[in-house]
Amino acid sequence: MCLDADVIVIGAGGGGAVIAKELGEKGISVLLLEAGPWYGNQKWPEPNKHPGALSSSSETDLSKKILDKCFTDYEADMNDLVSGKFRWGPADRDQKPWFRGFQQKGFIWQNSGVGGTTLQYLANSPRAYPMAVDDVWPISYREMIPYYEKVEATLPVKPAPMTAKEELFFYGAKKAGWSLLITNNVTTPGYRPQPNAILQPDPQINHPGFDFNEPHLGCTLRGHCINGCKMGPSIETVAKRSTLVSYIPLALKTGNVVIQPNTFVTKILTDDDSTRGLSAIGVQVRNTWTAETDELRAKVIVMSAGVIETPRLWLNSKLPDNPWVGRGLTNHWFDCITGIFDERVLTNILGISEGLPYIGQTSGARFDYPGLGMLLAFGTSPGAYSTLLYGSSQSGYALFNAPSPTVLEGVITGSMLKKVMSDYPRTLSIAVIIDDEVNQRNGISLDPVRMDDHGHVPILNYQPSKNDIPKREYLTRIGADILKKAGAKQIIRTNMPPGVFIHIHSTMRIGYVTDTNCEALQVKRLFIADNSVLYNSLGGPNPTLTTQALATRTAEKISEIYF
Repeated sequence: MCLDADVIVIGAGGGGAVIAKELGEKGISVLLLEAGPWYGNQKWPEPNKHPGALSSSSETDLSKKILDKCFTDYEADMNDLVSGKFRWGPADRDQKPWFRGFQQKGFIWQNSGVGGTTLQYLANSPRAYPMAVDDVWPISYREMIPYYEKVEATLPVKPAPMTAKEELFFYGAKKAGWSLLITNNVTTPGYRPQPNAILQPDPQINHPGFDFNEPHLGCTLRGHCINGCKMGPSIETVAKRSTLVSYIPLALKTGNVVIQPNTFVTKILTDDDSTRGLSAIGVQVRNTWTAETDELRAKVIVMSAGVIETPRLWLNSKLPDNPWVGRGLTNHWFDCITGIFDERVLTNILGISEGLPYIGQTSGARFDYPGLGMLLAFGTSPGAYSTLLYGSSQSGYALFNAPSPTVLEGVITGSMLKKVMSDYPRTLSIAVIIDDEVNQRNGISLDPVRMDDHGHVPILNYQPSKNDIPKREYLTRIGADILKKAGAKQIIRTNMPPGVFIHIHSTMRIGYVTDTNCEALQVKRLFIADNSVLYNSLGGPNPTLTTQALATRTAEKISEIYF
């Protein structure tokens, strides 16, 4: 059989780029397939307008100039779920996005493109809580630590710098009686700087002559993390360490990795040997520009297409039945609360009359509570801010809810929205993120009738478990208390519906769908290296770092077993 590579990796996001780099460094040839476009590569000078080349395998193809043209500060241009560059859809923005079915109101925050959803992530990179792994996962937390350390050194991950919103959050948390944490392995409640995969600010940033328009090495605290960071003199020195600018250049440097964007994998090809059983031998792909199809072969296949597309691909490929394929979806069931402050209060605490949520890294402070989840202090550009905080609620419209002198809840519209957005510079907002339980009824299934160019479309279903509701309420009360202790005059609660999918995991769980090496139990030579393989929701922490650490470990296992 003629092989196109030793290993084919499906998806160039948070996990796929990591496993490609790790395998490439071991001398194993890798073909990395990505459904979306590649921003910042000379072979695709206008990635949303023309098909460009088929693939790239050289770091000399990377172009910061092209990246700067592609990534703008216009929120709709980048973030619109239907037509934005960071949508889940093909490179050609004149085409409609790829369909996902919902059974509740909400939205899915996922991206296509080289870099995957790390293109738009906040770069928050905490480790899982040890209590969520030890004696729960089929592998131990201690075994994960060296892989955590390797990823943290590679990205790198550092404590976020403090700006006004972080100082205000820490002030409130301390006044509320919580302790400062000084460990990456969190076992008790407390607050701490966010461990972020963002380069530290240039030491000259506070110098009066500092020119923010120059390509400085390091974060400039400009507050546009969600829109796609482009701060840095070259691709590999861009401040926010999405895999586009961190692991992808490192993979190319190995000389063993070929990356092929605009390539949607539609089927896993298998061979059923009477002695060895079912094995993966290749993939069927579709070019998203030309609609041409092809078959590609390798010794090992790695599925890293994400929590929705990985189980969808398994099911569309008609791989063996498993009651946990696509099931067990966890979502961290978000909520948001906002405190609005008087100028006098902020001046007394910060020395300035505004909290400036749009300055600094999007999320630079956190509160951890193992067993419940976490709180993230955050601030971002106005469109994303108003959408997350005021645009979606299961409490209906705030205008029709019972008035309260201090707490407002529900969707905010009209003159009320104008008023709260006029207070935007004097707000501090907190994301409430819970440790939701794995429940087999939640997950991904295929629509039996509706199909697109890539097979039966995925349908999402998620409802919180009864134990998740008190967790969310308790964490929300802690967050509200922090805002009150900091001096907020009014608090606004979103009461977000459970259908907001930002952190999603656990639809192809280790120990249920895969063995402890992340190789599929029912299909040899088929591995999984994305959030779907996570056993649970990690206790509440952001999932990217754990997925990347696990992908690093999986690359090691692939090399040991098959090469």
